[in-house]
Amino acid sequence: MVRISIPTLPKVPLVPPSGISLLPLPEAASYLSNFLEKGKGKTTILTGAGVSVDSGIRAYRGEKGTYSNPNYKPILYHELVEDSERGDMFRRRYWARSFLGYPPVRDAQPNPTHIYIAALQHLGLAPNLITQNVDNLHRKAYSLLSPNYDESSILELHGTLAKVHCLKHRHEQTRDIYQDEISRLNPVWDNEAKEAERTGRRPRTNPDGDVELHGVDYRSFEVPPCKICEKEKVKASMVKPNVVFFGETITPTVRDGSLNLIESSSSLLILGTSLATYSAFRLVKLAVELKKPILMITTGPTRADPFVGKGMNKMDRVAGDVLGKYLDEAVKTSTGKEVEDVKRYLHTGVVKRPPEVEGPRAEG
Repeated sequence: MVRISIPTLPKVPLVPPSGISLLPLPEAASYLSNFLEKGKGKTTILTGAGVSVDSGIRAYRGEKGTYSNPNYKPILYHELVEDSERGDMFRRRYWARSFLGYPPVRDAQPNPTHIYIAALQHLGLAPNLITQNVDNLHRKAYSLLSPNYDESSILELHGTLAKVHCLKHRHEQTRDIYQDEISRLNPVWDNEAKEAERTGRRPRTNPDGDVELHGVDYRSFEVPPCKICEKEKVKASMVKPNVVFFGETITPTVRDGSLNLIESSSSLLILGTSLATYSAFRLVKLAVELKKPILMITTGPTRADPFVGKGMNKMDRVAGDVLGKYLDEAVKTSTGKEVEDVKRYLHTGVVKRPPEVEGPRAEG
């Protein structure tokens, strides 16, 4: 039996805050400016859950993070796809909770940090983005600046909640269509979801669209089979969201694409992540091995902290503050359509903090 564990982080940073973490904001923005200038338009960005906290989506880790709770047990990939009565109950539990948890993620809007990152891409300062987030917010942000943006410039390392597919035939459809089918089959749950939305008393939603429910009997919840299978008159297959579960490997296409982006980049800018998952950490490890300049801007301990001073520099601070200050200065004297696009939307992001998140704006 393979043992699958949820990655955790030390309680305190592995290294003390470095000199650049203590820079006043204007100097921190200047440091970022120099880093991007040396990248000459070939810097790749890597982001994590901390970027989406200001959009009302909680981070996975940190003091309030879901995976910091030893009692939290996400459904693992082999449990979700198990062809048995036990697997059937896991699927009922997953989809019931996700049915309630998806709307807050679907309705979330890009916050200023998402806009700033899209601006870096749109201005050609860091054209390619690898994100661990499944909330679709980077795409929403970039589409504001450029409705016809190159969709291949955003690589979703762990997939997206916006789509689902069946396991047997890979029939893909939007999550909204599948959500409507769940509503039709589960009127009692649908009424509960509408009441929660009306009153604002939604259960706590995690970054993967899961919610925390206690003492619930999931046996009455109906999980819709793939409707495309039914239309094509083939045996209906179970449906899975287009996200990578714990215990599941990312596809070779995504894996190779992410590694190629690191190899072809001049430098790596890491924002709002603890890098606890290996799929992201190995990208940083590769960048170190290839001697690419690396700048990390995030708060708290990270898996990559041992690389500080060995090819990587780290600012222990909120990434959005530094990005915003840098872009304010960068667009002052610049001209062109892309600059005007950025000026129009630069500070239009929506800030909606998660209810349980208090105090400093933790990331990652």
